[in-house]
This record gives sequence, C-alpha cells and structure tokens, in this order.
Amino acid sequence: MASLTVTLTEAITLNNRDQGATTRVTISSIDEIFKRIVTCPANNETTIARFRSSVGNVSGAVAYDSALDVQDVKYIRVTNLDGSNDLKLSLQIDVGEDDTGADMSATILLEAGNSFMMGSPEDGIGIEDDAASLVTNLVDLDSLVVQPGSNAIDVELFVASD
Repeated sequence: MASLTVTLTEAITLNNRDQGATTRVTISSIDEIFKRIVTCPANNETTIARFRSSVGNVSGAVAYDSALDVQDVKYIRVTNLDGSNDLKLSLQIDVGEDDTGADMSATILLEAGNSFMMGSPEDGIGIEDDAASLVTNLVDLDSLVVQPGSNAIDVELFVASD
C-alpha cells in the first residue's frame, strides 16, 4: 500500500504581491490506480469510467474492461488534454444505488486544459431537480461520460483505490 499525495498550486502575482496558494492532501492506503488517456470521438458520448458495487457487476458495451469498485475508489481526476476545445463532462448518478445504471445526471463544462477532481464516488454526489436547495442526501456516482462536441478530444482519467 502507498499514499497518494495530490498538490494543487495556483501561481499569480497581483500588484507585486504573491496571491497564489498551494493545497496538498494525502490519501492513504492506496493499492490500485487506473490511469489512461481516452480519445473521445467528435459528436459522440464516450463513457470513460463506470462504478459498481462489485467490479464484476457491469453490463453493456463500454470502452474499458471492467467497472471500478465504488466502495474502494478514493480519488478521481479527469483532465481535458485539448489545448483549445472544451468538453462536457456528465456525472451519471445512481440515485437508487442498485447498480442498474444512472437515474439522473449533472453536466459540467470542462474547458481546454482544465481538470475535474473528486474524492469517493460512494455517497459522493447528490442532485435535486425541483428546488434550488442544498442536497444533503448523497448517493453513488454511476459513471463519467464525455461529450466532446464537434472535435475529437483526448482526456486523461486517473483513479486511485484501496
């Protein structure tokens, strides 16, 4: 087992003063990583990761060999490797937490060169569709889907698990 250290640094000087910051977190007991670069074809949705309660519990055709165990994943990063094109990253949500697929989704814009990061996908996300209120009942992330628009875009996926 190993510890994963994630360091985020913002470097900026305004009015001759350093206004940057560095944040560091260490995640212990990591013994598996899943890392790959995926080319997401233009005008197509590409599933880059799927999370299940058992790694053998995945159905349907996907662009990788198996699902990631939702209970074991501790860190996820998706990076848009394109230098000029944005993409849409859909967080597919398993509201029923029953491994039957996504019941809801939330989509974010991932601009060129930017990354999306999150911790555990187990009870790690929530969504409310009829009121703009704080969601405190969190459920499992089902999968990550990329929609690159009219340009093929490479994304890097990095997942650390125990």
